[in-house]
Amino acid sequence: MKILKFGAVWCPGCLVMRPRFQQIEQEFPDLKTEYYEYDMHPELIAAWDIGKILPVFIFVNNSGEEITRLVGEQSKQTIINLINQYIKE
Repeated sequence: MKILKFGAVWCPGCLVMRPRFQQIEQEFPDLKTEYYEYDMHPELIAAWDIGKILPVFIFVNNSGEEITRLVGEQSKQTIINLINQYIKE
């Protein structure tokens, strides 16, 4: 499993989530994440059907298929719960 993170420098919620995700990545060193800046990756924004509300976190399995997604600012615990639920995929 990996998490695709979509955000923007102009997005207040993205700025709030950045340190939360840094903590999560330290707690789960084997967790794979990829960050995409909203304004720099229009093809991925379209392909993953990312709307105007950011940040977006897409959990994908090892086959690259979407498992679930979170939109907007989230608690650290919400993300950790999903990681623990899907870490084997």
